[in-house]
Amino acid sequence: MTFSLPDLPEAAWCAAGAAGLCIGLTKAGFSGFSLLAILLMTRVCPAKESTGAILPMLIMADLMAIGLYRNHVDWRELRRLFPSTALGLLVGWILLDRIPGASFGRVLGWMILAMMLLLIWQRLDKRVLRAIVEHPRLGTCSGFAAGVTTMVANAGGPAMTFHLLARKFDKMAFVGTSAWFFFLVNLSKVPLSLNLGLITPSSLRLDLLLLPAIALGMIAGRFLLGRVSQSLFEKLALVMALAASLRLILG
Repeated sequence: MTFSLPDLPEAAWCAAGAAGLCIGLTKAGFSGFSLLAILLMTRVCPAKESTGAILPMLIMADLMAIGLYRNHVDWRELRRLFPSTALGLLVGWILLDRIPGASFGRVLGWMILAMMLLLIWQRLDKRVLRAIVEHPRLGTCSGFAAGVTTMVANAGGPAMTFHLLARKFDKMAFVGTSAWFFFLVNLSKVPLSLNLGLITPSSLRLDLLLLPAIALGMIAGRFLLGRVSQSLFEKLALVMALAASLRLILG
């Protein structure tokens, strides 16, 4: 890890705190903020190292989400997804070790940009969902895509959103199943990230310091979910993430 806590400038601390808030909001139901959280962490540490720094934050938020939505999970659907997800994680692990650190920021930017365009396409053209529902390999493709993107960029949310919307999950089952899926997947990523040297004592200390921001984001998300248009929140998050991903791509 090429950063240390005492040396972080004030702007980096602000970005880290904002990333924690976004992760809490994401796990409370405002999924569009996940991409913004990933991009904010690239302002704190180098792009490749940021994937390891954010992983424990995601696990802490997953635990909070499980506590809130523990009774709303479809285990049968998760069992269908896990074999191809495991394969995707292994492929992502191999790719992470082969992408040069100097170019990882651009790779991360392109991956997140692609995920955002997928989300936008899904919302603008309902024929996309109909085509996916009818595809015989929906579970295999969704699980593999989620595995690769979550290992490389912690950006598996859009693939899971696609899958669960296609399966016509109601709101509570959607959030609860997603919470358990990403908790188990993120736990399985820990040894792979440790093997690549992406999780270090310095990054773990940062994660613990950001725990209050994550909790605050979760509380705010729960409060706002029934009072503010989720569509508006996610549109704003997509616009901000779009701008940030373009900044990564353009260097």
